[in-house]
Amino acid sequence: MSDVLHLRGPILAGPDDVRAQAWVVDGIITYAPPAGRHDVTSVGGWVLPGYVDAHCHVGLGPQGAVSDAEAETQALTDRDHGTLLIRDAGSAADTRWIDDREDLPRIVRAGRHIARTRRYIRNYGHEVEPDQLVSRVRAEARAGDGWVKLVGDWIDRDAGDLQPCWPRDVLTEAIAAAHEEGARVTAHCFGQEVLYDFAAAGTDCIEHATGLEPETISQFAEQGIAIVPTLINIANFPDFAAAAGEKFPLYRDRMLDLHARRYETIGAAHEAGVPVYVGTDAGGHISHGLVPEEALELERAGLSRIDVLGAATWRAREWLGHAGLDEGDPADLVILKEDPREDLRTLSDPVAIVLRGVRVV
Repeated sequence: MSDVLHLRGPILAGPDDVRAQAWVVDGIITYAPPAGRHDVTSVGGWVLPGYVDAHCHVGLGPQGAVSDAEAETQALTDRDHGTLLIRDAGSAADTRWIDDREDLPRIVRAGRHIARTRRYIRNYGHEVEPDQLVSRVRAEARAGDGWVKLVGDWIDRDAGDLQPCWPRDVLTEAIAAAHEEGARVTAHCFGQEVLYDFAAAGTDCIEHATGLEPETISQFAEQGIAIVPTLINIANFPDFAAAAGEKFPLYRDRMLDLHARRYETIGAAHEAGVPVYVGTDAGGHISHGLVPEEALELERAGLSRIDVLGAATWRAREWLGHAGLDEGDPADLVILKEDPREDLRTLSDPVAIVLRGVRVV
């Protein structure tokens, strides 16, 4: 006789897919009442696939890699706030040991950041010059879980402003190399200019994407280039600008402009058909467990609640190659008190969280 969890529902398995109830048997979702005798525990509420944080750095702190104990705390914080699938968009720490822990979220890794020499946060990434980029990309493609993370632009102190890090021809060759290795490419990009290079080079995704403008929005939509805006992080742009002060006035003014039009930019991209996903940029200086807050930010940018829910759950899971709430899928799910389609604030107060069929909260 096995234990069964009865989900009284409703089950929100997709934008137009609401089911009355489901069961968790041996860690798997089923919509057929299980036969035979079982010890049944019942829980009611709105059921969603476990949240996805598509830009999260488990194992990373302000100074670089953190201890396994701190990485565990980060992962547990994400889990206990409903995030059960993470795309780790670059980490200096080796977190493969997390895969052996049934009580921790599933992680899709992008290897370690690849940055231009002295053009990114110290101790975060591999720092290379353009002639080393292709070989480094191949190495990180093999080290990750189907993703590579580049630093596309950063402040050039000689120019006093954001500047692209890579020549377009080298970038094109590097992205082609990642694709040959079976990996997709994403990149940290704040400014406008760099997005033209990445679109021409055939990138798969862009992080932050604050520099999108009409022409690049059209290119991204046509090519299916996804964006992960991390609006929680973009809220810090005025602080970045203040730190630049009078020393880097071009950078200061650009960061303030990008911040001022952040909602308009992301809303226009979504309206044009650019795929948008929820990501918090947790790690470094951003706290873990903030997917519900980032969801509200995307709603402020003009996405409908159902689009935000897709960006945080079923659509994001499909994008990353992971299951949702179909028959036979692993039971990774969150149960809410109220219908999140009516109020996204309910995402922050789960009734229960189930990971690999086991109730963890």
